[in-house]
Amino acid sequence: MGSRAIAWVKEDQGGTESADVLIAHNRLTATGVATGTTPVGYRLNYKLETDYGFTTLGLLVTAHGTGWSRRLDLRRNRRGQWSARTKSEGDADLPAPGGDTSTFSEALDCDLGLSPLTNSMPVLRHGLLRGGGPVDFLMAWVSVPDLAVSASRQRYTFVRAQGEGAVVRYESLDSDFTADITFDRDGLVVDYPGIARRT
Repeated sequence: MGSRAIAWVKEDQGGTESADVLIAHNRLTATGVATGTTPVGYRLNYKLETDYGFTTLGLLVTAHGTGWSRRLDLRRNRRGQWSARTKSEGDADLPAPGGDTSTFSEALDCDLGLSPLTNSMPVLRHGLLRGGGPVDFLMAWVSVPDLAVSASRQRYTFVRAQGEGAVVRYESLDSDFTADITFDRDGLVVDYPGIARRT
């Protein structure tokens, strides 16, 4: 695919996201910026790197708002061990960043809250643009903007081809949330109802 610059609008959250994404040699790397207004106004910067097979190697995220800032360095080494280093400054009525990595020790993927980017990894790894599923996953889910990390059980299922891409159904196995996500031919989100839409 090579490198692409992509932007999404998040109408329900009152925010935006833009990212420079490189997909090559069965890996994905990206740097991005997101803004939002809920539960407090924030700006978030992230850097994502996967290993071969689109499994997470690292997600470095910083978030800040009026009078506060957070930093999360979430890593998964090639032996499959997760670590989460955090930093928090200022006064914000938010949960603490980080979390107990043992709760998602079997996860292959991180999932950055409200970001359409991290949905690409499981879809690309399992070829869900061409069919298949349901496939169940355990994710290291990063809540935004507090950057707390917890386990999230999810399911992805191919629904239909859409142009050169596909529609894949996302289901949370921990809640009743579902969405039919439209991906382009490179496996990047075009439309994620309730979360983000490509501009």
